[in-house]
This record gives sequence, structure tokens and C-alpha cells, in this order.
Amino acid sequence: MVKLRLKRYGKKFEASYRIVATQSTSRRDGRPLEELGYYNPRTDEVKLDVPAIVKRLQQGAQPTRTVRDILKKQNVFEQLGA
Repeated sequence: MVKLRLKRYGKKFEASYRIVATQSTSRRDGRPLEELGYYNPRTDEVKLDVPAIVKRLQQGAQPTRTVRDILKKQNVFEQLGA
């Protein structure tokens, strides 16, 4: 199953995350199928590739709880229904 999850990178105590599509059995920081966005929790900066995320969701990808909350804040699910 394909999941939309966060991939951690950055310095120690200064983490940033990439939103990626990956197999559910792969490691957290393993090689993703596709990178879909960026999330910086220190500055609340979010940058998303919305058409690619909508495409993955339509194909059946399941977001993790944190990624789902980020997508809700950015109103991605409203574009999914349209």
C-alpha cells in the first residue's frame, strides 16, 4: 500500500520534513516513490505539489495522521472532491 508520510531531514534539533509517497513497508527515511511537498514545523512553512497529491490520493494512497492534518489546513481535500 502506498502511504503519504513525512520524511525527516535537517540538523539535530532543527528538523524539517518532506511529504513523500512511499510504500508502507519501507523505512521512514528510505527512498520515496515521489516527493510531494515540504513542511517546516519551526516556521510553519508548508509547500505542496497539490496536483500530484490529489493524483496520489485518487489512486488510493493513505495519508498518515500528521500528513492528513497538514493537508486539511491547506484545503487539499476540497480540491479532491471537485
